[in-house]
Amino acid sequence: MHFLHNRPCGQPAKEVHLLLAPGSMGPMDSPALELLSQLLAACGVVVSRFEFDYMAQRRSGGKRRPPPRAERLLDEYAAAISAIEPGPKPDARLLIGGKSLGGRVASMVAEAEFAAGRIAGLVCFGYPFHPPGKADKLRTAHLEALRCPALIVQGERDPFGDREEVTGYKLAATIGLHWAVDGDHDLKPRKSSGRSHEDNLADAARAIADFADRL
Repeated sequence: MHFLHNRPCGQPAKEVHLLLAPGSMGPMDSPALELLSQLLAACGVVVSRFEFDYMAQRRSGGKRRPPPRAERLLDEYAAAISAIEPGPKPDARLLIGGKSLGGRVASMVAEAEFAAGRIAGLVCFGYPFHPPGKADKLRTAHLEALRCPALIVQGERDPFGDREEVTGYKLAATIGLHWAVDGDHDLKPRKSSGRSHEDNLADAARAIADFADRL
């Protein structure tokens, strides 16, 4: 399994290592994920990225096919946790997460990994609470009783779950929410908001570093 790493430069790293998987159609080296990883490293967080086999096969000229169901990716994520564990130092806190599908899969393995003492928390970006236009098809059942500490970074106007919708969901008390101002599914704001994509990503990186400090 191949990883991309971003490590703090010029400052001591926090005792935190974050493992990230990309969304369903984006590779692990997408510009947004690369920038976010750099911003996290600037906050002292070590970041490691990987991608699921179906995406890796595209790099080698394999047939472009849609992603498998999230349930079929759980073993791959668990394998990535084992491969990266225990992080940069023996006593480092390992967090897991990802963008959209990557975050959803991480959230589905988080409870067992946390109970086993292998991870300290969960971080999701643009969690797909429901398919766009299908607000009745929620993907929140496993989040209602989650004991693993978690932070979900969500755009205020994300079509997979916007601020008005998500604040009405029944989520476990262990789950915190950070809202990207006027952000869409990629946390991108509209120009009229006066914000930039990098503004929202930088705020998200600081929120994650603060979350890690509280664990």
